Order: sequence, then C-alpha cells, then structure tokens
Amino acid sequence: MDENLRQKFQHARSLFPHTDKVVYFNSASFGPFSTPVKEAIEENLRVRVAAAFDDTPGVMEIEDQLRSDYAGLIGATKREIGIGMNTSFGLNVAAFGLPLEKGDEVLVSEVEFPAQVYTWRAAAEERGLKLRFVKPVNRHFDIEQFEKSIGPETRVLAISFVQYFNGYKNDLAAISEICKKHGIFLVVDGIQGMGVEPIDAKELGIDILSSGCQKWMLGPQGCGFFYLSDRVRDRLRHPFMGWLGVDWKMNFTDLFKFDLPYYDSARRFEMGYYVALNILGMKASVEIFKDIGIPNIRQHNYMLIDRLADYLRGSPFYSITSIMETRHRSSIFSFSCDRLDDVYQKLSDEQIIVAMREGSIRVSVHLFNNEADIERLIGVLEQFFSRKP
Repeated sequence: MDENLRQKFQHARSLFPHTDKVVYFNSASFGPFSTPVKEAIEENLRVRVAAAFDDTPGVMEIEDQLRSDYAGLIGATKREIGIGMNTSFGLNVAAFGLPLEKGDEVLVSEVEFPAQVYTWRAAAEERGLKLRFVKPVNRHFDIEQFEKSIGPETRVLAISFVQYFNGYKNDLAAISEICKKHGIFLVVDGIQGMGVEPIDAKELGIDILSSGCQKWMLGPQGCGFFYLSDRVRDRLRHPFMGWLGVDWKMNFTDLFKFDLPYYDSARRFEMGYYVALNILGMKASVEIFKDIGIPNIRQHNYMLIDRLADYLRGSPFYSITSIMETRHRSSIFSFSCDRLDDVYQKLSDEQIIVAMREGSIRVSVHLFNNEADIERLIGVLEQFFSRKP
C-alpha cells in the first residue's frame, strides 16, 4: 500500500470516535457513525429546531446527488438508481413489480437471508407464484444445484451478493450468464457486499439490486438505494406510488396538476418525501467511499483478515468456517471453536465487538480497522484457551 493510500486509511479511522476504546468488527450488522455523519445529522436537527427557513430544496438536491454517487459505485447510470428505506424496499419493487404470471417460479437459496425469503413468500401468496428453494452445498449457494433446479416455469433467481453468516461471495458473473440463457430475472440483495466489494451491476447483467446503507456503507439505519436496470425498469408494474414519482420541478406552489408523467427513471418507484436526517447522513458517509475507493477498501480488509486467518490456522483450538478462495471470499470472516458462547462473551467483555451467526463467530473487518485491532483480537483468542482453569 502506497503512502498516500495509507494516510487516507489513517484519516478515515480518525473520523470514527469509537476506535479510541472499542474494536468494532460488526459492520455486517450495522456500521458505526463517523464524525461527519454525526455532524450532518446534528446540523439538520439544529435547522429544524430553529425553523428559520424551509430546507426541503437543499435536502432534495443532496438526495439527487446521492443517485449519482451510488450509480458511480456500482457501474450504473443515475436514472437507474432510486433512494429507498432499506434493502427490503428494492426487493419489494422486484417481487411485486416484475412482469410475472400466476404459476411462474422464483428460486431462492436455502441459506438465503430472510429479507429475500419473506418478500418473495408474500409475493408468491399474493400473485400466485411458486417459491422453490435451491439446496446448498457446504452451506453456500451452489451453481450446479441452481442449474439443476431450473425448470420451464423458472422466471426469477433471488440471491445475496454475499452471504450474511459466513461471507461467501456468490459468483454473480457466472450466475448471470445462466440467468440470461434461461430468460431468468436476477434480483440481488447487495447489502453485505456494498462498500467493501467492487460490483458493476451493468456488466454483471443484474436486473434489480437493492442495498441498505446502515451496514458497510456506514449510514443511518432506515436508508438505502436500489438499482433498476434500463432493460427491466419500464416493464415493472407499480406496486405502490408516491406523489414525488413525478417531476414537480421544485414548484410546490401549484399542486393541482394530476396528469404529470411519471419519471422515466428509478425515481418513480420511490415513496414520497425522504427522511432528511438519513439523506444527509448518507451523503456524509458516501464521501468516504468515494475518496478511498472500494477496491482499496477490499484490499485493506483482506490484508487484515489474512493475518487473523494465519493465526487461526496455527491454533489447535479454532477452525475457519469461511471460504477463503479468492473469488468467493469477502470482508465477512467466520470461525468456530469449543465453548463458542464463552469466547464470544470474553470478546465482548474486552470491548471487541463481533457477532454470533449460525454456529460461528462472525468478524466483519472494515476500513476503520487496523493491524492493532487484529492483534488485540488475536491476543484475547490466544489467552482464552491457554489460561489455567
């Protein structure tokens, strides 16, 4: 890593006050606030409390800038990006908007995160679709099993970019080629990869992608964005509609216009006005990613995970439960051991914040972590089983 990039990471770490005391490895659950995010939210609170002017135009301008920001991060165009409330928002646009008929089949992995499963379960019940599960291999989505599961009525594959519990990164390029071959819509839950894994939605042939911004994107809870590819957007039904789905050209003095055309972009699927606190927090957080670059963040995270993995491989007490193969690894890393609950509690007592998921301890390494954080974690793991009863 060159010196300029190293300084960028050091500066980014300095923006997160928690790093003075807490070692935080849980961005796969929610990301801590940086000082810029905190200040942006506090400034909006100050403006609203003072009530000296209407800040709506400024917030809407920033929200429009965010569409460009997120488009730039995933290889999309601004017109393909909408602002949502969470990952489930965009998944619902897909589940209730895609041009599907009664009897059409949706494939979901048995190790998928519930946001996909419950969204499509509801759509299946409402629209008369068939929801079928693809069996995993070694607790991850398997492409061969997927191909075997495709039938004449299969129309959708709903899948996560990165699996939440073990960090398995799906090969979206290979999966997309299969979907194209069979005329299957590809719907991706991107939240566990967004911000730490480079992704080009257009090049990958993704039809719809949705991601909350409260995890790896380090934004407020209850915010996110969604991507609707140009090739599918105009084929979508409107599962819901808000008054800001049309262009008022910021003229809110003449609202008795009921024949305005819908936006010719993903904006028409957004829902009314936005949570200003979230929009401002999202804008503050996305600047960090634009400055450092997601490929550099991935390299940084993998370097730290490699140090932890090297230790665990040499220990008789721990076993790695994540796939470390280059094309399938991510910034989520998991391991297991005897007395797992006790180890988790010990880490918590030492202010090392991790998560317990599906029989493993999950470590989510991010841009504000450094080598000292990893060594502190290793020190506690080493001491736990070497201490005398």
